[in-house]
Amino acid sequence: MAGKLPETIIARFAPSPTGSLHVGGARTALYNWALARQRGGRFILRIEDTDVRRSTPEATRGILRDLAWLGIDWDEGPDADAADPHDLATQRGGRGPYFQSQRQTLYREHLQKLIDTGRAYKCFKTPAELDAQRRQARTEGRPEKYDPTESLNLSREQIAALEAEGRPYVYRFRMPDTDITIADLVLGEVTIRAEELEDFIIFKSSEAGGGPTFHFANVVDDAAMGVTLVLRAQEHLMNTPRHAALFDALDLARPAWAHVPLIFNPDGSKMSKRDKAKAVRAAAKKRLDAEPARGPGPAALAEAAGQPTARVEAFIRGESDDLDTAVALAGCVEVKLPEIDVADFRASGYLPQVLCNYLALLGWNPGGDVERFDTAFIIEHFGIERIGRSNARFDRDKLFRFNADTIAAMAFEPFRDALRAHFEAYRPQLLAKLDGNRFDLFARAYHPRSRTLDEPAELARFLFIEDEQVQYDPKAVAKVLRRNDGEGLSVLRRLEAALSGCDDWSSAALEACVAAFAKEHGLGMGKVAQPLRVAVTGTTVSPGIGDTLELLGRESTLTRLRHCQSACAQPA
Repeated sequence: MAGKLPETIIARFAPSPTGSLHVGGARTALYNWALARQRGGRFILRIEDTDVRRSTPEATRGILRDLAWLGIDWDEGPDADAADPHDLATQRGGRGPYFQSQRQTLYREHLQKLIDTGRAYKCFKTPAELDAQRRQARTEGRPEKYDPTESLNLSREQIAALEAEGRPYVYRFRMPDTDITIADLVLGEVTIRAEELEDFIIFKSSEAGGGPTFHFANVVDDAAMGVTLVLRAQEHLMNTPRHAALFDALDLARPAWAHVPLIFNPDGSKMSKRDKAKAVRAAAKKRLDAEPARGPGPAALAEAAGQPTARVEAFIRGESDDLDTAVALAGCVEVKLPEIDVADFRASGYLPQVLCNYLALLGWNPGGDVERFDTAFIIEHFGIERIGRSNARFDRDKLFRFNADTIAAMAFEPFRDALRAHFEAYRPQLLAKLDGNRFDLFARAYHPRSRTLDEPAELARFLFIEDEQVQYDPKAVAKVLRRNDGEGLSVLRRLEAALSGCDDWSSAALEACVAAFAKEHGLGMGKVAQPLRVAVTGTTVSPGIGDTLELLGRESTLTRLRHCQSACAQPA
């Protein structure tokens, strides 16, 4: 390992608000946060919204919410609870603003420094001209890198004439003609040879899109905010020589750099938001291939998804990975979108402490075969020296087991509170049907059966549908109700009268009522409870029969008993 951690850790996480928070970004935030907390430093959240066209306030709020949900707090940055995080009055810290869109004056000041020292110059090359330049280099067997000769040789008069024409231009940074070495805390010394370096864009005129590029704003902000450690994914490694050169040219101290491995899928492909489009596209193609040659085809899928046919056709051909199209089509082709972003795992019912635990292991090994721990453990034990160099594999099955084990070990009250919070956020219509003390009963009944916080909504689907919408499992009907000349149906007819006379509709009283009925008729409890369970839920699986009936309520229970006897009567 080259270099060492700075004595004072001032770390930052700087997401772009162009979409939801990817789990890879969350891991980067977690590692930076843990080191800052461990070393008594500071953790800064900076929003890099220089891409005005793609940045949205909704994405910003989502990132802030997801970080807060994970338990990752920050010392400086936007206020997650503010009505408008952009409001300067609500931003915390003395080195703001913490949105790059609000820091333009600072960027122009630093740009002028580079212009004055001859390290930044105007380039009027059009995209077409740059393409032609690259093709020519390829033809001649030269490296396909930008040639600054023509731009550097422009006279003041030529520049003035081009500007007068309204010709778009950019400022490029003049890279040094020497090798650049990075002392990376994870990868060791990384040297980029001078001949591999090329001048790059740091600022665009208003005609060319306006404002600083990621590279320039990133460096200026890290310096202005006193950042001493830049820990980020290895995909940024090739950006770092550019950033190092900018720090040097501006006479600013370089931070320490640490580049952590990427997160891949189990099959070795990069874990990307495009995985959602891939999953839906594969399912859509399978659906279309299964249709008759003259079937409705993409037009029918487009109509069902409420999308233009041309858009759906382009998506299926792989010409687009549009997320909105993928989401719209997912239900039509009956595919569950893979979780990629933190928001996906939240909606699926994962616990924040479990996700943090698992993300910490994607690249870092605490040693001693320890795998299960909380965030306090991460803060105490996290260290760059135990970060590996190999890309990590995201094992959803392992994460699922972590979550299931954690829920199983939870005391009832924390589980109930977490389940209520989940339903408030993602299942409000179902929560509204669990009025009074029914939610506590619901949580207690489904705690032993839950592996995620969303599973109870699916497991208890029978509670949230109309009585006449119950669909009976054919195997359960044959085995439990119609077997032995309709023995189960006969039990239901007699049991209906017994339950009708039950005044106390509580779980304990209902259990006692069903048990008394079984004893009176010389039947085992299973011979009574299973037919009753099929009648009210449609299947043979539910919580204890007393809990099931109390949750369902008297009226629905009796209505479903009658409906089942009619719907599942022995065929003539």
